[in-house]
Amino acid sequence: MGRATVVLHGHFYQPPREDPWTDRVRREPSAAPFENWNERIASECYEPLARAGAFDWLSFDLGPTLARWLEGEHPDIHERFVGGDRASRDRLGHGNAVAQPYHHIILPLASRHEKETEVRWGLRDFERRFGRCAEGMWLPETAVDMATLEVLAAEGVAFTILAPHQVADAPDGGIGRVRLGEGREIAVFIYDGELSHGVAFGALLDGRDAWFEALRSAAGRGVPLVALATDGETFGHHHGGADRALMQVISRARRSGDVKIGNFASALAAAGEVPFVTLKEPTSWSCAHGVERWRSACGCRMAPHLDSQQHWRRPLREAFETLAASLDEAFAILAPGRLSEPRQALAALGGALGDPAGLEGFAARVAREGRRDDVLSLLELARDRAAMFTSCAWFFDDVAGIEATQVLAYAAHAIDRLRRLSPERAEASEAAFIADLAKAPANDADLANAAVAYERAFRSGAGVRIPADA
Repeated sequence: MGRATVVLHGHFYQPPREDPWTDRVRREPSAAPFENWNERIASECYEPLARAGAFDWLSFDLGPTLARWLEGEHPDIHERFVGGDRASRDRLGHGNAVAQPYHHIILPLASRHEKETEVRWGLRDFERRFGRCAEGMWLPETAVDMATLEVLAAEGVAFTILAPHQVADAPDGGIGRVRLGEGREIAVFIYDGELSHGVAFGALLDGRDAWFEALRSAAGRGVPLVALATDGETFGHHHGGADRALMQVISRARRSGDVKIGNFASALAAAGEVPFVTLKEPTSWSCAHGVERWRSACGCRMAPHLDSQQHWRRPLREAFETLAASLDEAFAILAPGRLSEPRQALAALGGALGDPAGLEGFAARVAREGRRDDVLSLLELARDRAAMFTSCAWFFDDVAGIEATQVLAYAAHAIDRLRRLSPERAEASEAAFIADLAKAPANDADLANAAVAYERAFRSGAGVRIPADA
């Protein structure tokens, strides 16, 4: 057996922070001395990695909403991601970049239509950004079920990446296949849990050689592939100096006769026959209870030492699901007279969402004559309706936190866009939404519930719901 292939994977993503009305990230004092957390993390992590050429060697997925911000605010860093994918294609025949669904939602909790929409939008954004079709797709929080894998395979995705506990019979070689319906199958890469945990939580970052020696030891077990996966922000943001540690490991691996650095797509191409595995569903890498963290008070939280409750999670999700159904109904009624081909326009929207220039040009192309402004409102409504389910709102501990407030902003903005087209329908949708939000209790007694948080963050002005500080 030849040298083992090592895949070092970074999942690059940040909770969205843009104001839906202005499309600008607001000032965040907690990120001082930087203007906001995007800027701080770019300085601590993305820029040093880009400058060092890490993306030439690091397998990565880049969240479309983060990529859009980078393309607009730091095009040099964005180009280093794109250039790293090109360099790896030249070296290996396959690129380092892996796609993501457009919004960071928990796909097992989504409907079939929602799954298809997010996957298609993510793939179209990837094609625009990297100039090629994606071979693999990272799932937000690695949250998976069979229905999600069915959608990936139907859209031509060849593989995804999972944690060891997400399959019943993890193969020694790190690559398995899952049988799907209609004779289809999809490859799953299983990352090394011990190695990944050691890097993510810093144990392997303390000693100068600890990480590389652990990597070499794992590669010496006689397996063809060793994969490590962690948040990309580990390297410089979560752990200061970890960006330099990563580059030292890459340098040593390149000089070593024991391992070779590859990526998932090239490893799959060279794998030959791989065994079938049994998926455990629904599961994720960040909840011990499957995917309950995003819909119930399962016990998973960021600050278990604090006296707080998460009973707000289920009613918050139910409030968004009811609002989403109302927005879907409105779109179905309002779109045909304004959009020339509503279904086709929604399917193609993924290629335009990530453009920092905005949706105006796309709206002009798909609108019926004289209906451009109406169509822009409809497209923004569809975008916001999807973004409302961004997982970060449920991941953290309070319904009044900044991540939950962000998805409330998407809801308010969607209602605002609907109000431009159908004021009575918008008012009814918002009234029902606020009533549902009142069922989601806050940890702050002064706020009482999510309805209070919503009304404090947003107020009526000139008949339009706008941010309170706009």
